[in-house]
Amino acid sequence: MTSSSDQELRVAIVGAGPAGFYAAGHVLNADRPVRVDLFDRLPTPFGLVRAGVAPDHPKIKSVVRVYEKTAAKEGFRFFGGIELGRDLHRTDLLERYHAVIYAIGAAIDRRLGIPGEDLPGSEAATDFVGWYNGHPDYPDREFDLHDCERVVVVGNGNVAIDCARMLALSADELRMTDCADHAIDVLASDAVREIVILGRRGPAQASFTNPELLELGELELADVIIDPADLELDEASQAWLDSDQADKTSRENVRILREYAAREPAGRPKRIMLRFLTSPVELQGDERVERIVVERNRLEPRDDGSLAARPTGERETLECGLVLRSIGYKGIAIPEVPFDERRGTIPNVAGRVVDGEHHVTGEYVTGWIRRGPSGVIGTNKKDGQEAASSLLEDAVAGLLNEPVSDGDIADLLVERGVEPISWAGWERIDAHEQELGSGTRPRVKLTRYELLHGAAREKN
Repeated sequence: MTSSSDQELRVAIVGAGPAGFYAAGHVLNADRPVRVDLFDRLPTPFGLVRAGVAPDHPKIKSVVRVYEKTAAKEGFRFFGGIELGRDLHRTDLLERYHAVIYAIGAAIDRRLGIPGEDLPGSEAATDFVGWYNGHPDYPDREFDLHDCERVVVVGNGNVAIDCARMLALSADELRMTDCADHAIDVLASDAVREIVILGRRGPAQASFTNPELLELGELELADVIIDPADLELDEASQAWLDSDQADKTSRENVRILREYAAREPAGRPKRIMLRFLTSPVELQGDERVERIVVERNRLEPRDDGSLAARPTGERETLECGLVLRSIGYKGIAIPEVPFDERRGTIPNVAGRVVDGEHHVTGEYVTGWIRRGPSGVIGTNKKDGQEAASSLLEDAVAGLLNEPVSDGDIADLLVERGVEPISWAGWERIDAHEQELGSGTRPRVKLTRYELLHGAAREKN
């Protein structure tokens, strides 16, 4: 279907984060008439750029200018506040579009699977990040830090570092950002004196990017503390680091960590401790988390040459008031769409959704729901472009879905009593938030659905 280059190509993209926007931009650049409708569960676009990137990283958020150029292209429409499975269904899209691209990300966190994990004070970093970033799912979440001297963050990726850094910023530093108002005073609590970041493997296996790791050493209120013994690499890790297989990021991470370990603490009011080869084995407390039991690991080679963390039996108990788990995320299955439960992704070849060895006609996937939660924002560009290229190749070959309805999806939503937020509605939200910032902050985020919808409807 749609092998004719003068026939309008109708494409639905589910998910308005970076992966969805990159795919949309590539499709809209096609040398033929195209309409792209971009749907998102939230009233606002940009996904984790808005709700995941730390508030003190405004330069990273400037990537939205690229997405705004895509939104300005002829044939683009945004449908905010529309949830697949609630307001629309897969069949609704396949009846009206030649192709559907799924870009829904990885929505749920992986659990530790240890005793005590369900105690209050044991939280997903996903929730913590959403809370301080003003995500409308989390305005009423409570993170009580006023009597909490030590926070433990489990994980060795950038999200773990973001959580630690946000806990180490002062109130004045936070008030210069778009951090949610309800989070600023809580994060700036003087009670928190120590943030411990636990990694189950060694420093050579840490997933931090170099800029994120370097930022820890620039904090005004926190010293970075690392036991030099934690940086003594096992023979296999050192051999890998010295080999051509090791990446530049890992080598530089080890160098930065060794530089931190050699520093004399400056006596700042807070400490960020990085501990490696350490795993949580139990959370303890009567009514909430009061302690975490951790166990020392050693690295052992697997048959495939990778290194696995194995427990040594050497345990230690740390008092703490909050534990944040940041050990990965996984996607959620879409009804009737093939899904890999183990990996939490939609199986695909070059972005084409596959069921076994067969491509599912007219369905494509990009971003974390395609490859798993890895990479940085820019990684989604290649991903989105590949899915879009596969789609356009299939359009030329006449291999897309055959819509059975010429009806506009907007009319179907009206019939169902659903009022989506348009791009113009988002622009009203954007202008309102920036006005609330009064020039002293990038914006003051609206953190409740009713406020976002209200601002979207306001007419100047």
